[in-house]
Amino acid sequence: MEKEIWEKAVAFHGHACPGLAIGVRAATLLQEQWHVNRGEDEELVCISENDACGVDGIQALLGCTAGKGNLLWHITGKMAFSFYERNSGRACRMVLIAEQGTRSRDEYQRYLLEGPAQEIFAVEEPRFPLPAKAPHYDSYRCEVCGEWTAEPYIRLQKGKKVCIDCYRGKTRNG
Repeated sequence: MEKEIWEKAVAFHGHACPGLAIGVRAATLLQEQWHVNRGEDEELVCISENDACGVDGIQALLGCTAGKGNLLWHITGKMAFSFYERNSGRACRMVLIAEQGTRSRDEYQRYLLEGPAQEIFAVEEPRFPLPAKAPHYDSYRCEVCGEWTAEPYIRLQKGKKVCIDCYRGKTRNG
């Protein structure tokens, strides 16, 4: 593992931990196997089955982010990531199989980053098809609170376009 790559991910995440190492290793293995770098738009897609530290490694190194719409969640609590490359049609699912066992936290982190790939992840076919590209929606101003809201989250109430928070009289404070 190149020190610069690890430090980039740590800077993004805020601290070094085995969870981050899982995502960093998944990202670097994908880059090595597919000969890809960081996705600038939606060329690379990740569906994460967890919302843990490893996701930050994937965001930092692969450029899969929620904001671009190429990082999606299917929360199962598993350390598993499905990757897709739109241009080539390639896809794989990486599932963590490495166990900490009697290793210390630091030893486990190092093992995740440097151990044999086949001992860290099982690689298989994804369980989900390639997601569609992120949709782009018009926004409307809620006619109750005045805040801009994406079209799918606008509701029609008594002839007014209202956000979900204001729909049926609900307010931001509950």
